[in-house]
Amino acid sequence: MPEMVVALARSLRTLAWARVWLYVLGPAVVSLLAWIALALFVLDRFVALLLDQPPLSWLSGWGAVWLAKLLAVLGGWALVLAAATLTAILLTAIFVLPLLLRQVAAREYPDLAAFGSDSTAASTWNSVSAAALFAVGWVVTLPLWLIPGAALVLPLFLLAWLNRRTFAYDALAVHASDDERRQLLQQQRVPLLALGGVAAVLAHVPLLGLLAPTLAALAYIHFCLEALRQLRRGAVVTVIVEERQ
Repeated sequence: MPEMVVALARSLRTLAWARVWLYVLGPAVVSLLAWIALALFVLDRFVALLLDQPPLSWLSGWGAVWLAKLLAVLGGWALVLAAATLTAILLTAIFVLPLLLRQVAAREYPDLAAFGSDSTAASTWNSVSAAALFAVGWVVTLPLWLIPGAALVLPLFLLAWLNRRTFAYDALAVHASDDERRQLLQQQRVPLLALGGVAAVLAHVPLLGLLAPTLAALAYIHFCLEALRQLRRGAVVTVIVEERQ
């Protein structure tokens, strides 16, 4: 997917702008504080709750108490990571992405006219509803994590979906009309999910994962604005051909 590679490369180039690092580090710091707070005040309670629920309670009843405790601790840390990541994504989508979008669009895509509604309420609702669905999906699929390999695949898929649902919408909100946004989200649904998958992998890398939401926002901005540019160029060509006929 060359468009995805181009978007990632442009995102790395954008990191050379000094002000961008203020936006990158902001959600990372808040996410780290949320991670520490959850680990201190919630982790033990959640581990105890998991131990009392099937199938971990079954493992304890069968004598494999050590395995049940191990899985409960892993599940507890997974919850802490998911909650901290979710917090960073929401902060990035609601507060940071609009600031990044304004700078990137002005410097890299000045030819794109803004035909979107730029509704803060709509963008916030999209992010919050996506986060709620992500949380429900995370809890519902938690028992499936006991399947070998599922504990790796399911979190990555859910986070990739959340990235696509949140950042793709917000990246197009200002510049794309409603019809253009629907068309692009449909046409580019696989590359957008793949881009979310790359960000999901980064989110699970120690320390670097704290920067993943802002890096994902940058990548989605570049990908979506370039896709919108190409969509409009194609429309112009079509109009010209039809007029000549």
